[in-house]
Amino acid sequence: MFHVGSGSLSRTMFPILVMIDQHQTLFKAAMNTETSRTEQTVTLRMEMTMCFPLLLLICSLCTAKLQTESDNHIIPLGDQTEAERREPTNAADQQQRCTQDIHAVLREMSASLAEQRVEIRHLQRENEVQAAQLREQKIEVEKLKQQLQAQTAGLISIKARTDVTENQVEALKRDGEAQTAELISIKARTDITENQVEALKRDGEAQTAELISIKARTDVTENQVEALKRDGEVKQVAFSASLLASGGGDIGPFNTHTLLVFRHVVTNIGNAYNPNTGFFTAPVRGAYHFEFYMYGHASHQSGAVLVKNGEHICNAYEHQPSSAASSSNGVTLLLEVGDVVYMRQWHHSRLFDNENHHITFSGHLLFTM
Repeated sequence: MFHVGSGSLSRTMFPILVMIDQHQTLFKAAMNTETSRTEQTVTLRMEMTMCFPLLLLICSLCTAKLQTESDNHIIPLGDQTEAERREPTNAADQQQRCTQDIHAVLREMSASLAEQRVEIRHLQRENEVQAAQLREQKIEVEKLKQQLQAQTAGLISIKARTDVTENQVEALKRDGEAQTAELISIKARTDITENQVEALKRDGEAQTAELISIKARTDVTENQVEALKRDGEVKQVAFSASLLASGGGDIGPFNTHTLLVFRHVVTNIGNAYNPNTGFFTAPVRGAYHFEFYMYGHASHQSGAVLVKNGEHICNAYEHQPSSAASSSNGVTLLLEVGDVVYMRQWHHSRLFDNENHHITFSGHLLFTM
């Protein structure tokens, strides 16, 4: 607040002081609101705009006050000069000009104050918008703060799990190192075992080769023994058989040559003769001797033929008008292994045999070749 000593000056300046006081009140109200950096800049500009006219006003008032005091000063009549007599007129002019200047300054201040009021209202609206934005930002900051707290808690949990995992990894690493050392030891022992196995394998291969050689020699020996055994067995081939195994009677006559099967086996060394088929099969290559005897009634022919592999070799035949008669024959043959020798009854002939075994077929190996 401004204070002046002269009463006339107080009356003159009272409206101005009231306006200045109102301006200060508005300025304080504007300063008490929340301001941003932009508001502070505008406020600084307002202060500069207000201070300059106020400074001019105060200077003018001081000049007017001094002039008034000089007017109130009483000068003795005898002491006045011509120049001093003219001073009241000059003082009145100066006071009038000062008043005009004051009014001009006041008009400028009123216009500036009106502009500043408008600007303050704009700033207030901007402040309200910024305050709403600030509240929203505070809410957003609070949400972000809560999210940050949740993330911090999550990070703490993750860090705890990470620490546990790191401990587990460290334990696994130690286990892995122990297992690696054990594997190295096992590998060393395995290498030694493999070397031993390789040596045993070589020994086994040598022994296997030796066993194969021994087996081959054994097989040769066994084959030789078997051959000698077969030779010994084959050299003992002989058989003898009669026509009927039991009973007696006539055989024939037949319109064609008919196979004779000697069923009663007397001897069959080597089992080369088959009493079921009547065939003798040569077991080895060699010289064989065969004999056969036939027997028949009088007044009817009787005869038989020795056959080798289907080929007639020799026969025995008889025909007498009275009493029974017999015929015989023999032959030595070179037989190959598997050759077959058997007997056939001559066609239209009749044979007789009984328990006396009149009809026989015999053969034996002379020697192998």
